[in-house]
Amino acid sequence: MIPLRIALAQINCTVGALAQNRKKIVEYAREASKAGAEIVLFPEMALCGYPPEDLVLKAHFIEAVNNELQTLCEQVPPDLVCIIGLPVKGFSRPLNAASVLYGGSVVATYAKQQLPNYGVFDEQRIFEAGKKPMCLQLGDCRVGLHICEDSWVHSSEDAELFLDLKLSGLLNLSASPFHRGKLPERESILQKASAKVKAPVVYCNLVGGQDELVFDGGSMAVDPRGKILQQGLRFKEDLILIDLPRISSTGKNEHSSKVEYVKIPIFRHPTPQPPLSHTLKPAAESEHEEVYEALCLGLRDYADKNGFQQVLIAISGGIDSALVAAIAVDALGPDRVTGISLPTRYSSLGTRSDALRLAENLGIRMPMLPIQELFDRYLELLEPQWPGKDLDVTEENLQARIRGTLVMALSNKFGSLVVATGNKSEMATGYATLYGDMCGGYALIKDIPKTMVFDLCRWSNSQQGTDRIPQSLIDRPPSAELREDQKDSDSLPPYEILDQILSLYIEKDLGRDEIVKKGFDSHIVTRVIRLVDGNEYKRRQSPPGVKITPKAFGRDRRVPITNQFRPTPPPQSSYD
Repeated sequence: MIPLRIALAQINCTVGALAQNRKKIVEYAREASKAGAEIVLFPEMALCGYPPEDLVLKAHFIEAVNNELQTLCEQVPPDLVCIIGLPVKGFSRPLNAASVLYGGSVVATYAKQQLPNYGVFDEQRIFEAGKKPMCLQLGDCRVGLHICEDSWVHSSEDAELFLDLKLSGLLNLSASPFHRGKLPERESILQKASAKVKAPVVYCNLVGGQDELVFDGGSMAVDPRGKILQQGLRFKEDLILIDLPRISSTGKNEHSSKVEYVKIPIFRHPTPQPPLSHTLKPAAESEHEEVYEALCLGLRDYADKNGFQQVLIAISGGIDSALVAAIAVDALGPDRVTGISLPTRYSSLGTRSDALRLAENLGIRMPMLPIQELFDRYLELLEPQWPGKDLDVTEENLQARIRGTLVMALSNKFGSLVVATGNKSEMATGYATLYGDMCGGYALIKDIPKTMVFDLCRWSNSQQGTDRIPQSLIDRPPSAELREDQKDSDSLPPYEILDQILSLYIEKDLGRDEIVKKGFDSHIVTRVIRLVDGNEYKRRQSPPGVKITPKAFGRDRRVPITNQFRPTPPPQSSYD
């Protein structure tokens, strides 16, 4: 029997770019038709982009989406079943839906039943949940429909219905965002869903960057034994073809009251096609590779989708700005990246020379604007306001704020996107200056712990086969260089310890005592927790950045700024 050929159109959509998204859908639908597919599956919310957030609460937005859908019906091949994610009007709120196009019209619309309301998801506030699963009768075979979370929270009733219907496949439209280690989690979920319905699950995921989120693609088909039948590229657009056994299921539907059952009168009879190659697309070789690719895609799409031709990075000669600059060059090319050096008398000869060498290795421009004279002038103006006061963090932060002012001035003049260089360890503890080094339009590595910053620099060099990021820069103890002989370790625990505590407190939500029981010094743990809790006001004012860890600041972790809940303090220590 001729198999059922399904195409997964793993595309990069832009939120709100309705006509642009429609044209891409048409392009991929036509390519799928030429490849002999009978069905082409697009990602969740492909027509409007994901997540559309409160745009879907605007009646004129839903109307505009529907207008594009009608145009789409006229433009996609009429003998191809196109299943497209989009928002449609509901009873009280819009529906997160999949429209089934065939023969020049919409023949069915399925509404997502399981609306996620955790982590980065807020769907229960803006969408109305669907009531029934859907089965499409396509000629002599049946396929079920799911949208993302429907397969994550697969109800036993749905599973029984789909089992009785003898599906050739369960099709899932998804917009599942990336975080470190997400792929094996996703594979496991889909394997369990396939086993429950005893049919292959064919899963089409979105790809691309949208503000803080990166969607990594990796669309796949899995069978009930857990075998991955086919898998698409990650972090890139792709058209994946999969052939499934055509299970004849033309009998009476016994569950008409519990399932939306739609019969589509197929008028294109399947014809033999050349056999498909089932060689799986290469996955990332390491965690470092997938994180690096996610950062590149996030920055590229943020710049391109928001119309920035150039990015600007303050390069200090430290490891954070070096990593950001390297990623920017790999994502955008050296012609679209400009560095700027803003040294003071506290900037060491080593960091200055490393900054110059880095810029040369990356092939980017990096003008140097020494700020010592500006800093001195500020002090002349301000010191009469605090006679007799000792030097403290005020003078340190002043240097960072002068730099921030100059960087933002250049941004205004040339329309460049300023990419801030703070990492997650710094954002967590508040080891950053508001309106200083936190200035920028995009904080690329704000969800990357400091220890991973080092790892990514080493990994990047290994891929280049050269010390593109100077080894002396990697080896140097981290320092903000805002006072004489300053080191990060003067203010923070060693990053090897700090990052473990931060992961347990932020990502695992463990309390102080639970963290201490894992072998960490109680004084250090308490100090770190105080820093995290006391600096929420800074994080609320930081630019968006790529979500990498399972729980990022902002979308994932939302705590009040005014918050007096603190762990019981132990005796004073050297870190207090």
